[in-house]
Amino acid sequence: MSLMSVRRFLTAFSTTKPLFSCLYTTQNSTVETIFALSSGKGRAGVSVIRVSGPQVCTVLSQMITKKPISTIRPRTAYLRMISHPVSHEPLDNGVVMYFKGPHSFTGEDVAEFHVHGGTAVIRGVLSALSTFPRVRPAEAGEFTKRAFLNGKMDLTEAEGVADLIQAETEAQRKQALRQMNGALLTSYANWRERLLQAVAFLEAHIDFGEEEELEPDIIEKVKGMVSVVEHELLSHLNDHRKGERLRNGVSITIVGKPNVGKSSLLNFLCQRPAAIVSPLPGTTRDIIETALDLAGYPVLLSDTAGLRETADIVESEGVRRALRRAEEADLLILVIQADEIPLDGKLSGLMDDAGSKAALISFGLNAPQNQKVMVIVNKCDLLPEETAYSLAQSFPSASFISCTSAMGIDGFLEKLSNVVAELCGNPSVGEASLTQQRHRVNLEQCAQRLRRFWELMAIDDVTLCAHELQQALICIGKVTGKIRSEEILDVIFRDFCIGK
Repeated sequence: MSLMSVRRFLTAFSTTKPLFSCLYTTQNSTVETIFALSSGKGRAGVSVIRVSGPQVCTVLSQMITKKPISTIRPRTAYLRMISHPVSHEPLDNGVVMYFKGPHSFTGEDVAEFHVHGGTAVIRGVLSALSTFPRVRPAEAGEFTKRAFLNGKMDLTEAEGVADLIQAETEAQRKQALRQMNGALLTSYANWRERLLQAVAFLEAHIDFGEEEELEPDIIEKVKGMVSVVEHELLSHLNDHRKGERLRNGVSITIVGKPNVGKSSLLNFLCQRPAAIVSPLPGTTRDIIETALDLAGYPVLLSDTAGLRETADIVESEGVRRALRRAEEADLLILVIQADEIPLDGKLSGLMDDAGSKAALISFGLNAPQNQKVMVIVNKCDLLPEETAYSLAQSFPSASFISCTSAMGIDGFLEKLSNVVAELCGNPSVGEASLTQQRHRVNLEQCAQRLRRFWELMAIDDVTLCAHELQQALICIGKVTGKIRSEEILDVIFRDFCIGK
């Protein structure tokens, strides 16, 4: 590789825009203009209709009256009568804003119509927009996709936009907002820059090491760069999937023998009769799920069939499903009935993770080693008050409660909230966590390439070392969007809402 080739390599990989954005922008004259209702559906005081593309100025000039389009200044709100471009019938008196590309969300010319949120008004404006040639309704996520294609954001930031829209809890909002503002991109761009410099050094060493005077310790510098990136990358991957749990919700499964109060606990936590409660053993035969906002963290709580040997085919299937769900859960809540506890001190083996898991294994559970377990002793109202107090003092790791009287519930909820917070982490501090399986797969492949680099460096094969670093760069590029893949883009943007 010549020095000119090295420079071209650096230029191609150093661009701040996606490698394929030039193809998109040079064909901008053929890009269709898109429109959609960007605010929520249904009646509202104000609804926002967004338009993006090369026909925006034409749309504005034909749909607003009183002043010519040349008088509309970008980023300024104007109260205007909005009219149908063909019949000239007034549609609404609303606020119009114009954003001139590339200084807009999508990087194109953008217009926003802030109209009254009645169904007829929205339908009328959307119908009017559809009369323009080369103007069509937007597909799901198309505005954000154009922003990505025009270099306004990378893929991790675009995914942050989608997560922010879908956030249902405070912790999810904080994580999504941080990602949308480039928290992940900052780390990935830093790794990419270091690896890019390392590749350039190796290429220079390969092509000019014997012909020109290069720094004698250039290989050691490369090793240092790769070592730092690898250490940070492995630390990033070793996050116990906190970001993914926070994005998708912490899976909690309630398990235990029949009639210990599992369904009562579920109903108490979700504050509604989600599960049938009956004195008959084996009432719950299938998995009952409910989503909760627990102190700002998303939780998916599952009630399961009571664990026991049974000849009933349906109940047996319920037990099998309960064990399978328990194996997949992030947190198990093992419920024990208070009046079945031996009072001779033999309870201690059940009150830690190892003991409770051993009890569950006896039912056929094959739980992961790092799975969290909480032990709940329910129906404590059936015990003498002194006995319940003595047990609670002896085994502080367990929660002694009564779903009937609400005794001990506050303490249990505090413990549960702390465990969930530990599983998700604090999204506002420290290094931003991975939030997508797609990120993890590509970064694990990047780590494999770096391990291969060290193997090749040990046998002094510098050429293949450079190749492995280039492949590592591609893996990072697949996360941020520096390397194009239509399949990846389709998967990312298909779950966006229309209008975003």
